Amino acid sequence: MGKSRTKRFKRPQFSPTGDCQAEAAAANGTEPEEDDGPAAELLEKLQHPSAEVRECACAGLARLVQQRPVLPGLARRDAVRRLGPLLLDPSLAVRETAAGALRNLSACGGFEVCDDMVTKDIMTPLVALLKECSTGLDSNEMSPQKKKDENRNSIENIANEAVNVLWNICECSSRAVSIFNKEGCLEIVLKYLSRFSTNVDLAISVAYCLQTVTEDNPELLKSFSTPALHVLESAMLSPVNSMEYLLLKTLVAGTIWNLKDIIPSRSQAEIINAILKILSEVLEMDAGETVIQMKEAETQRIKTAAETEDTLQNANGDDLMEDDEMEEIPHRRKVRRKTFISDLLPPTDKELREAIALLTAQQTALEIIVNMCCSEDPTDDEWEELSSSDESDAFMENSLSECGGQLLSPLCLSHEVHTALTHHLLPKKIFDKTTFPNSVAVDVCSRSPTWKPLIRKMNTIQCRALVCLQSLVSLLDVDHLGGPAALQTLAQHLSQLLFSQPDFAKHVDFLEAISGALRALLQTMASKNIPQCMTPDQLMILCTAGIHSSNVGVRVNVVSILGITGSVLAKEDGTLDTLKTIGCFLLEVATKDPCLVVAGEALDALFDVFADGKEAERASVQIKLLSTLKEFQPVFKMKIRKEGRTKYSPDQLCVLDNVKMNLRRFVAYQETVEKRLTT
Repeated sequence: MGKSRTKRFKRPQFSPTGDCQAEAAAANGTEPEEDDGPAAELLEKLQHPSAEVRECACAGLARLVQQRPVLPGLARRDAVRRLGPLLLDPSLAVRETAAGALRNLSACGGFEVCDDMVTKDIMTPLVALLKECSTGLDSNEMSPQKKKDENRNSIENIANEAVNVLWNICECSSRAVSIFNKEGCLEIVLKYLSRFSTNVDLAISVAYCLQTVTEDNPELLKSFSTPALHVLESAMLSPVNSMEYLLLKTLVAGTIWNLKDIIPSRSQAEIINAILKILSEVLEMDAGETVIQMKEAETQRIKTAAETEDTLQNANGDDLMEDDEMEEIPHRRKVRRKTFISDLLPPTDKELREAIALLTAQQTALEIIVNMCCSEDPTDDEWEELSSSDESDAFMENSLSECGGQLLSPLCLSHEVHTALTHHLLPKKIFDKTTFPNSVAVDVCSRSPTWKPLIRKMNTIQCRALVCLQSLVSLLDVDHLGGPAALQTLAQHLSQLLFSQPDFAKHVDFLEAISGALRALLQTMASKNIPQCMTPDQLMILCTAGIHSSNVGVRVNVVSILGITGSVLAKEDGTLDTLKTIGCFLLEVATKDPCLVVAGEALDALFDVFADGKEAERASVQIKLLSTLKEFQPVFKMKIRKEGRTKYSPDQLCVLDNVKMNLRRFVAYQETVEKRLTT
């Protein structure tokens, strides 16, 4: 049903792992189904006169909320309203741990919990805390040096936790974003961002938050002054090139892209070029080699530290271990830190932080490029699989808004983006990322529990690169992609990538990404009459595996691939048997797939395959295409009428109505074909 427009990327919600749940249960001495006991006890201790007890209770809740089964119980006991006032507790340590507990709650709870937090007015104390931290950092500059350093560190740590709570809630709640706009939070978080040279962790948290709140938010765009843009520019152009700063610059680049509507047209080419220059530099790095090097550095550091500790113990005996008081406070604080979930970077281990920062930067860079490619107005003949109609409405709102700057037309914007993409050789760099991950890096990570989660991040980068490739193939000219020979090489590469994994059907994200890339590539090759490279056997293996996927996107992609390939084969001689196989397959999908989107795509593919050509006409008669479609036609109409409004968006219904009309015309055409061939 036309081209496939890739979805814009949103940050996935945090999902606690089984290990987190087990650790939290062990820490609290309870299983998830027994959550009421410890939850009630911890919530009661939040009111204790002792700041230390309140702090420990917050830390316990930070652990407890990692178990999904406890969340309803905490909601019943009004945990949010009990934790909220502690954001303004007289004790800085309590403020930090309370913010940490709310951060974990908002990260683990997802959309429903975050929306409930807004309903229970968590934004009032949260905004007040952010303002107090901002004021505290100003007044702290006048303090004596030692006290100033201690206070600044505490205030910045609290601010970091609070910004993460703000980010998580704004990601899930439009009401929270409205409050962000009205309460002047932009000025506060930009002030935190301006401290990027001394606190990159806080700056990264702010950059994530800004990337979220600036998307589809024309009201906020009006608040961006020239000094505010200069703060973003300074962070994006920072000369520091550590992995964490690369992540910061990538996130800020994404925010600046969201602000494109308020940037004067005379500056847009320069800004787009600066954004893509940063993304290009990030993608140019070999993340697999970096992971290997960082793991080796960590191993060496641990070995050296152990040798140093042995040397000190031999020299001083065991006297250093006698002072319980000296050990207790650092130990208590260390445990509290480790129980906080971080959506950004882990709290310890420099090498692991650096590796995760680079992987996250590369994933983010690829997502930004996809979103840049998706920013143009959709044309009438494009099939959009929208996650919700709200996203479509928000996008149109953003496109039509007047934010004080000059809007670029889609054609002009497309030209600037395309020019910058090809100038920085991004198609080649994105192509390279599709071969990710490095097998040696995967092996290294698989042998370390703390590094093992990086394997998933590396696989995600590969999937994002494939989606990015799909966008570029759909938008760029063949010459910008390297010409016909380069496209054939790319098709062979994708086929090899797919069939080198015998269990590819089990990896849904990978299968959706690579089938989407193949669909776009084969469509481009067909439109330019470039010979295609997948064999009929490979084609059917992919489609047979894909059509049984629970993922609608995968099923749509594989039937579209069949339609594209079949329409090419229909014009060639000696393809009768292959066309019959394709036709039977598509008929089966069209008449039996439970999703009307997939059924409609299969019908559309049938129209393409059997629209023209002698071999196609012979095949259509032999597989009884006409009688099957005539029998299915009233069923399809009934399904649209019965299920349409409850299950599908207005955009999808519009396309399905178009398919229904084309089905009627195609049946009439097939009647003339069958009559001609049988008389």
